[in-house]
Amino acid sequence: MSIFRAMDISASGLTAQRFRMDVIAENIANMDTTRTENGEPYRRRVTVFEQQPGESFSSHLSNADGGAPGGVRVTGVAEDPSPLKLAYDPDHPDANAQGYVEKPNVDVVTEMVDMISASRAYEANVTAINASKDMCLKALEIGR
Repeated sequence: MSIFRAMDISASGLTAQRFRMDVIAENIANMDTTRTENGEPYRRRVTVFEQQPGESFSSHLSNADGGAPGGVRVTGVAEDPSPLKLAYDPDHPDANAQGYVEKPNVDVVTEMVDMISASRAYEANVTAINASKDMCLKALEIGR
């Protein structure tokens, strides 16, 4: 595996985790949105990742030519199917006949845990890129 492929893989992880943090921020921003453009309450969204096309890890071990998986990519954003929350608020404009309002299925604690996880994954990818960069610089120093 070339040093530049390692940087490409880490860069794809940076992009994916940044997108994941954007989706989490959107969830937190809409945690009180009871009516979206389709007339329903906001539903929590989650990011879906997949491995980018490339050779499998087992084929990489059997081949010495440097084939490797290609990193990660975002394949989409899925809605969380968990039930919406009901809150009693008869004065709310979106309250039903019984006085209950359907609230988004966003939990701030879950979102903050996901945000910390995405942030740590982002930091790990930055560390991997910096390590690759340092290895390149050390290799250049050998040639002096």
